[in-house]
Amino acid sequence: MGDAEKKPAVTDEPFGSGRVVQVDSRNWVPMIVGAVLVIVAVAFIVILTRNKTTPGKPDPYAAKLQISGVHMATAQNFAGGSVTYIEGTLSNTGDKKVIGARVQVIFRNTLNEIAQNEGSLPVMVLQPGTPIVDYGPMERAPLGPGQKSDFRITLEHISTDWNGQVPEMKVVAVSTS
Repeated sequence: MGDAEKKPAVTDEPFGSGRVVQVDSRNWVPMIVGAVLVIVAVAFIVILTRNKTTPGKPDPYAAKLQISGVHMATAQNFAGGSVTYIEGTLSNTGDKKVIGARVQVIFRNTLNEIAQNEGSLPVMVLQPGTPIVDYGPMERAPLGPGQKSDFRITLEHISTDWNGQVPEMKVVAVSTS
C-alpha cells in the first residue's frame, strides 16, 4: 500500500514520543463488487426458474381435451410407501395431434376448501403394443384428432385433510404437432 492510503491514528504512546502509528484504511471495492455479483447471480436464477406460463390464462387448446371416467387406485411402491393413481379416459375433440398434456388436480376437504393443489402434472397415456399394461409420455403415443386414450397420473402424497372424493381435474397445458 502507498503512503497516500495510510492515515495516522491515535495510540497509547506517551505524548511527544515522536512515533506515529499508521493504520490501513479498508478497501471497499472488492466487497462491493462481490455483493453486486451475488445480487446479479440471484436475479439470474430467479428469472431462469420462473414459470413461463401466465397464471390464470389456460392453454387455448385445453378445452379440446375432455377427461372422463375418472377413478383412483392405490398401490405399494418398492420403497414400502404408497402411490396413488388417478386414471380415466382422455379424448381429443380438436383438429390437432396432441403430443403432451399437463393437468391441475385439486383435492378438497370436508368443508369444500382446497386441501391440496397439484398445479401441473404430466398426463401419461396407455402405451399401445406392449405385452403388459404400461403408461408413458404422450409423445410416444400421440392422441390424434377424434381419438381417445386411457391415462394415468401418479401421486406420491395426498393430504390427510382430503375428503376422499375424486379430485377436480383440469387440463392446463397442451403440446400439439
